[in-house]
Amino acid sequence: MDKLDILAVGAHPDDVEIGMGGTLAKYAFYGYKTGIVNLTKAELSSNGTVEERQNEAVDAANVLGVSKRIQLNFPDRHLLDNRSACIQELVTIIRKYRPRIVFAPDKEDRHPDHGHCTELVKEAIFSAGIKNYFPESNPEAFRPDSLLYFQINGVMKPQIVIDITDYIDKKMEALACFKSQFQLGDNQVKTPLNTGYLDQLKGRERLMGNEVGVEFGEAFRSDKPVLIQKVLGE
Repeated sequence: MDKLDILAVGAHPDDVEIGMGGTLAKYAFYGYKTGIVNLTKAELSSNGTVEERQNEAVDAANVLGVSKRIQLNFPDRHLLDNRSACIQELVTIIRKYRPRIVFAPDKEDRHPDHGHCTELVKEAIFSAGIKNYFPESNPEAFRPDSLLYFQINGVMKPQIVIDITDYIDKKMEALACFKSQFQLGDNQVKTPLNTGYLDQLKGRERLMGNEVGVEFGEAFRSDKPVLIQKVLGE
């Protein structure tokens, strides 16, 4: 497996697709290698079975041109109870695929699992760069260049907006793969996700785009300043 340029980590299947599906589609189009890691199988979700959700996640990844999808098996809503094991799994993945940029959910998200996911990813990135930490995973330490946070729920005040105008349809197509989550069918529980969520999400991405003068954008934050070598394009 080639090294990955981008590695996006979510607590549940569909987290990454909601937050940055357009960005993944865009960079895959330009030939960059992208990957998704899901920490849990979202077995506590109100709708859909684990098997359905896994099949949907595979279909969505294919739509976005994702090079590698990794499904871990930590228990839903108990990520911090498995802190050490989860960090070690993430360290192994980071050292193996050596991504240039890692993405994780915004820390202020209302869902506790999303914030816990980010806490674990942040610690794993630090630990992956320590030579003597968990050397049996891979003896060669590695630390990505950047960690950026994407939004799932709510609307953040972004530091970075990526233009996804040409890829919004791909993003929505990928999210439509998650029928168990975003379509209200017979014998399903009504949730915020299946009562107009996708329309609201597209409106949010339009709002983010408007902030920087494009039609659709995805928003990101960082703990530290982001270096831009050239303000103007070639």
